[in-house]
Amino acid sequence: MSLSTVEPVNVSGSIDEQVIAQLAAELGVAPWQVRAAVGLLDGGATVPFIARYRKEATGTLDDAQLRDLDERLRYLRELQDRRRAILEAIAAQGKLTPELRAAVVGAETKSRLEDIYLPYRSKRRTKAQIAREAGLEPLADALLADPRRSPDAEAARYVREGIPDAAEALAGARAILIERVSQDADLLTEQREKLWRQGRMRSQVRPGKEAEGRKFTDYYDFSQSPSGMPSHRVLALFRGEKEGMLELALTEGDPADADALAAARARYERSVAARLGVADRGRPADAWLMTTVQLAWRRILAKLAVDLRVRLFTEAETEAVRVFAANLRDVLLAAPAGNRTTLGLDPGLRTGVKVAVVDGTGKVVATDTVYPHAPVRRWDDALATLAGLVKQHGVELIAIGNGTASRETDKLAAELIRLVPNASVRKLVVSEAGASVYSASALASAELPGMDVSLRGAVSIARRLQDPLAELVKIDPKSIGVGQYQHDVTPAKLERSLDAVIEDCVNAVGVDVNTASPSLLTRVAGVGPLLSENIVAYRNANGPFARRQDLMKVPRLGAKAFEQCAGFLRVSGGKEPLDATSVHPESYPIARKILAAAGTTMSASGAVLEGVDPAAFVDDQVGLPTVLDIIAELRKPGRDPRPAFETASFSEGIEKISDLRPGMILDGVVTNVAAFGAFVDVGVHQDGLVHISAMSHTFISDPREVVRSGQVVKVKVMEADPERKRISLTLRLDDDAAEPGGRSGRPPQGSRKAEKAKSASPTSGNGQSGSAKTGTSQSGAARSNTSKPGEPRTKAQKAGAPKASAPKTSAPTGAMADALRAAGLLK
Repeated sequence: MSLSTVEPVNVSGSIDEQVIAQLAAELGVAPWQVRAAVGLLDGGATVPFIARYRKEATGTLDDAQLRDLDERLRYLRELQDRRRAILEAIAAQGKLTPELRAAVVGAETKSRLEDIYLPYRSKRRTKAQIAREAGLEPLADALLADPRRSPDAEAARYVREGIPDAAEALAGARAILIERVSQDADLLTEQREKLWRQGRMRSQVRPGKEAEGRKFTDYYDFSQSPSGMPSHRVLALFRGEKEGMLELALTEGDPADADALAAARARYERSVAARLGVADRGRPADAWLMTTVQLAWRRILAKLAVDLRVRLFTEAETEAVRVFAANLRDVLLAAPAGNRTTLGLDPGLRTGVKVAVVDGTGKVVATDTVYPHAPVRRWDDALATLAGLVKQHGVELIAIGNGTASRETDKLAAELIRLVPNASVRKLVVSEAGASVYSASALASAELPGMDVSLRGAVSIARRLQDPLAELVKIDPKSIGVGQYQHDVTPAKLERSLDAVIEDCVNAVGVDVNTASPSLLTRVAGVGPLLSENIVAYRNANGPFARRQDLMKVPRLGAKAFEQCAGFLRVSGGKEPLDATSVHPESYPIARKILAAAGTTMSASGAVLEGVDPAAFVDDQVGLPTVLDIIAELRKPGRDPRPAFETASFSEGIEKISDLRPGMILDGVVTNVAAFGAFVDVGVHQDGLVHISAMSHTFISDPREVVRSGQVVKVKVMEADPERKRISLTLRLDDDAAEPGGRSGRPPQGSRKAEKAKSASPTSGNGQSGSAKTGTSQSGAARSNTSKPGEPRTKAQKAGAPKASAPKTSAPTGAMADALRAAGLLK
């Protein structure tokens, strides 16, 4: 396939031009770009492959645009299929008019389509249908057409067998009118949008649940317009309802103001009356018709309440999935420590600290368990054991899990570093989220056969510091702990989004085919689980791959799979230098041509290529975007797009919430970014919240404009509440902290407290279910340390931080001294 201009792909059999035009308008690109991208996707190409190696074909659509296109295309195709089914169903009833067909074809959303189809949908026999069968529709039409008629007198004419009296006849006529107006597609669409903008979603605590539902206190008396409700608030309300703590209802106006609510309801009823052509002018049938209008509105409101709840959840779910995906991307692309021998410590009290030493290739070279903490308290023995491992294996980094006993183990590591002479060892606190899940998995059993489950977690902690991407792909992303209400969203939608993020991250970095695990290889474009196992099996049987082309010898890895995966699989130190780069094999001829023109080789290209004119290499087969990518890669072959590895650590002496005081300035690690703010680990086993309003002195609409998961930041403590396990933080270090005993938290917008305080805040907790501390980043040290994004720490800020207090130690004596001498670490 040519890498330059591609003829528009004919997709008339799978997608029509209307959908192509709609996608192009939504994405802000040309229809030919959409048509080409859809053709490639339908042909089996993966998003990473299209984004990286088919830029000319799609006009350089990037992976984010292609993911949006793919997701939206799925929706529009489902809409297209539903539209076709509805047209066939109405046609089968003999009721498909040209006007109705045009309305169905023109429906742009599933809700609008279902509104149009509602009168024609097969359903159980309703009161209105029974009334029509009884011949009461003329009565309804007569009273509607001429309200001067007396309802009782007119209805008396319809009394017969099956209709015992006028009241029964009028009830049937009313049912017909109510069903007629409640199935009016235009009215439903109009009122649905009005309720979305002007209605109120109200929540109240269920009677008797006040104490049990304390985490939903902010929503005990709450109302807000659906259109202005952020996703975390929607999901919190629905969770409160699901757990039986809250009662939710959609009202036409503010439920706290009875007069305003009545006036709002009257406006909606007037819209229904206008649709029916009803007005109260004192005529005999007007009162009966107005009551019919009121009852019709109640039915419409009940239907629209369901619709808007679905819409609220869908939009909140989409945002929650987006936030989760963005956080996951940050964690996966966190800075790797690289090929350094690492000591992994999985902290514990009663069960001890699990220890694993992993060499630069990720191989486990030693394991142990030490018991430095209560109740055993064998501190000296633990230090001696760890010191021996550090010296024997040349440990460079110590990775400490951030769970129970993390701070105590951090102190142990600090003392260890001071005791080991002439050692440039650094310690870091690393997220252990998901380590226990991995430890008990079949994958861990296959990778670490014969190893005790408890020790596998220490291995995972060490490896995720060396290369977070390679290790975290082994864990279900929902267990990594960076989601927002992840257990409240549709599993399939979340899984599809997270799988896409992992695929994009893995392929952006690239994979060494000779060292990668099956889990990592599975995520490479075009590979998948079966081929990943086949690649590893071939590698084990035949030795390392000498060149990319040898991948074609792997069973079931054909030309199509090779095309998709070859550019992302790297062969280091092989026969072909280009195999170690992201240059695709199909572009090797042009890469060699560029090197020859520059008079250089792969090993000495670098700055020599600065003077190369990319346009000189564009031809019918290769376009400018591809040439630019090739030159960029040849300048820095095999470069890693992830940031450089840096370290930071928590201040000593702050170990629990009660140690925090308003005004303290601390280092912290961003563990999770939600729509309403960011959660920061300051080392007290409970994340603190930096609300979006406390992130910048200027307005921001998305916390990720300021922070990312894994980033080391400097924060000020505004308030610490040990009882509720809440910590309020700010990135604005000049903010005034709350007085002791005071409150600085903001109740959510829409609550009675908020209306008094004129401020907003998210729900309690960090949007996670389960333990208080679940959302944590890959590492507390993989980002640079700044007080405000883009600003260096000032002397005043440094002075405001509590001084790091080193544990008091003296020269080792007694049993510890003997143990250290035996290990050769003490003279």
